[in-house]
Amino acid sequence: MHDKHISSAFDRDLEALQALIMKMGGLVEASIQQAVRAFLDRDLDLAEQVRTTDRRIDALEHEVNEEAATVIAKRNPMATDLRTVLAVMKIANNLERCGDYTKNLAKRTTALAHMQPVAEAAPAIRRMSRDIEAMLKDALDAFAQRDAELAGQVIERDEDVDQMYNAVFRELLTHMMEDPRNITAGMHLHFIAKNMERMGDHVTSIAEQVVYLVTGEMPEERRPKSDDTSFVEGNEVV
Repeated sequence: MHDKHISSAFDRDLEALQALIMKMGGLVEASIQQAVRAFLDRDLDLAEQVRTTDRRIDALEHEVNEEAATVIAKRNPMATDLRTVLAVMKIANNLERCGDYTKNLAKRTTALAHMQPVAEAAPAIRRMSRDIEAMLKDALDAFAQRDAELAGQVIERDEDVDQMYNAVFRELLTHMMEDPRNITAGMHLHFIAKNMERMGDHVTSIAEQVVYLVTGEMPEERRPKSDDTSFVEGNEVV
């Protein structure tokens, strides 16, 4: 009876942690939508809301880590149970990083609001954001349902985001070479696209944690990234 009591208490702890993760995920989804809409509409008030949302995401990650540490200390979980708690902490960290990238997008939007728009970039950024939102929704569903197959599909879809990013980079590079007046805006747009691509990486990491959670093994090593823009990555502001 005692073991059963501990087990049910641990299950309640896990449910509470999972609820926090889903709450974080909902805020990140909303933040991506807000950040992209602020970028497309040059809406500085909405960009400021993204920064506020990021602070809420950060606070939730802290809460997840505190709760997870308490669970480990109180319940002393073993094997599969410990794996679940550690996966939750890693998923929370990836969600927090996504929130950071939406905040960066909002900062770039504030700078771009005073510059001549590069019209061709907007549709590509919108497409990337929609793909990443869909990936995030599926990754969170896979986590809630412990669905390794759905998580595997999310991992595969990251390649599409990478290809879109590389296409945006080449297009922006062409604009900057054609007219030096496009360089400042082009660099901001490049980093917006790069932030989106990074978000895709973190969503993929969430999906990988789901596979690990369900199977006990990490997915096979992902393919090398096809990224021809690494020479400017050092300038990324996070």
